[in-house]
Order: sequence, then C-alpha cells, then structure tokens
Amino acid sequence: MHVAFRYALLSPLFLALSLAAQADKIDDFINGQLKKSQVPGLSLAIIQGGKIVKAQGYGVADRESKTPITPSTLFQAGSVSKSVAALGALSLVEKGVLTLDEDVNAKLTTWKVPANEFTKQKSVTLRGLLSHTAGMTVHGFGGYAVDAPIPTLVQVLNGDKPANSPAIRVDTLSGSQWRYSGGGYTVMQQMMIDVTGTAFPQFMQKTALDPLGMTASSYEQPLPSDRARETATGYYPNGKAVKGRWHIYPEMAAAGLWTTPSDLSRFVLGVQRALSGGASSVISQDMAKQMLTVQKDNDGLGVFLDGKGKALRFSHDGRDEGFDATMVGYAERGQGAVVMINANEDSPMVSRILEAIARE
Repeated sequence: MHVAFRYALLSPLFLALSLAAQADKIDDFINGQLKKSQVPGLSLAIIQGGKIVKAQGYGVADRESKTPITPSTLFQAGSVSKSVAALGALSLVEKGVLTLDEDVNAKLTTWKVPANEFTKQKSVTLRGLLSHTAGMTVHGFGGYAVDAPIPTLVQVLNGDKPANSPAIRVDTLSGSQWRYSGGGYTVMQQMMIDVTGTAFPQFMQKTALDPLGMTASSYEQPLPSDRARETATGYYPNGKAVKGRWHIYPEMAAAGLWTTPSDLSRFVLGVQRALSGGASSVISQDMAKQMLTVQKDNDGLGVFLDGKGKALRFSHDGRDEGFDATMVGYAERGQGAVVMINANEDSPMVSRILEAIARE
C-alpha cells in the first residue's frame, strides 16, 4: 500500500525512471548470479498489475554457437506442463465430457487402469490424478535421446520396451495419501485423447494454448524441425550438453511442453482472469475456484497452493533433462513471475532471483 501511494504522487517521468532503475537492479542481480553458476542462460517474465511488465533473456541458448537467449527462446517446461494440461482437462469437465469424480476407466478406451485390490476398494478419478492422490506409481520421466526409439503412450503406461520407466499402476488406496505421480498425468493424457479423438498436442493448442495467447508454445514431441532453431540447448549440472540438445517426452501432459516465460505468464494471467470472472477464460470462475482449492497437502488441481485470501498463490516447478522452470502467480493480486533456465541447477539461484524480483 505504501509503495502504491508513493508512486501515485510521482510524475510520469520520475515513475518511468524509478521503474527503469528497478529493472537495472534485477538485471544486474541476475547477471551476477549467472556468473557464479554453471547456468548458460535464463529467461524470465514478471507480472504486475495483471500485465506482463518485463520479459528478458540473459546468457546464451547454446554455448557452442553463443546464440543469445531472448524472450522468444523456447525452453522445456518439465512438470510445469502439468498445470497447463490440467487446464485442458478441466475444460473438458466444464463441457461435460469428463467428470472429476467418476472412475477414469469409464472414459478410457485405448487402455485401462488395471484392476487390483486397491481399485476394487476405490476407483481412480480425474480429481485424484490432478491432485496426486490417485495412488498411482511413477514419480517422473527421464525422456528419450533424440536418436533413441520412442515408445507409444500405451507402452509407457505398461512399462513395455522401449519405455525406460516402470509400468504405471495403482499401489495405494486412492485418496488415502498425497504422492507425486507423473504417471497419473500420463493416464490423464490417454483419457483426454480417448474422449476427444484428437492428438494431445492439437487438442491442447486449440483448447488452451491459443485461447490463452500462448502461441509460441507446443506440446509436440519432438518439435517440428523448422522450430528446433527456436529452442535452447539443455545442460547438466556439470556443464555438459544434453545429447542432441534435449530429450523427447511422449509423456506430454506430465513433461512435454515447449514454451517461454512470457507464454507461461499468459497461463498465470488466464487463471487469474478466470478466478475474477473475466471474459474469454478457458474455464469458468467456479472451475477456477476448484482448481485453486486444496485437495490434499497444499495441492490443488494441477497447481500447488500457498497462503490464503488475498495472499493465495499458485505455483509449479519443472525439470526435464537440461532444463529447470519455476512458475508462481498470486490468485487475486495480478502478480507473478516465471523463470526458466537451460540447465539443471540444484543451488538456490532461482529462488534468490525470485526473492530479488519480489523485493523490487
């Protein structure tokens, strides 16, 4: 409140200079952090007042070519893919194509969740898949080298070769506990394909990405060759590049989104707009409220939740081979930030950057 009141008294020129000075502080801080790290490049977007007020790239997309990171450089979003995919699933709930609380096997046709002692007691539901409470296995996925055989989605679900992950199964009673499961989102991906009769990337493009203005983004795995030049190269913590620049993820809903911080900020804005009852939203205000309601252990439907009331914020982190991402948005304040790097970085660097943004 004090900051807003103070700015209201400043001249437009002085206000512009003040904001520029803040931007310089952020830029200087980020450049300093990159110099201390093994991270080649970083891209960010900042939301303030319900708008993207800053989109900036730092460092290089590829160490060999020295191509600079720009706001349009594509990164793999890792598990942030789940949040956007959840919006697509919730839009199908709005249309009555899916429901949150029925047995997913009622809609799955290409593949079924195998029955066992746990499913006989309680069915797997979409709500459980979205909130990581369905009792399903497989935490995450490592992807596939660009020259490796790529499994079909059913092969991934069954853990059959050439899949490099175990079979996705129910091994605890649905609803009894929270346990992160990329496997559950892969089941959701198959269900969305079955009920729409449409390839997942095309469905998500039409239903969520384009309506949100995320026109640079795609769930296509692999990306078409003519878009490969738009991507950053991923790097491991030791500085070594990922073979072939990045991995391929047939587990698209769980880990397959190619995007930019600006586009992910448009997702944040879309959720904020839906919650406020704004027009042209992918989901309704009531559905947005459900999305941002804790189901278990601070997990909503596709996003993690912290705070309450005006301080409620939703977020998700992501990691693919060579890429890390962090997305956070305040539900009612019109604020948020997205940071993406083309490296796997286990230090608190991104957290420090987000703290610096918050301070400024």
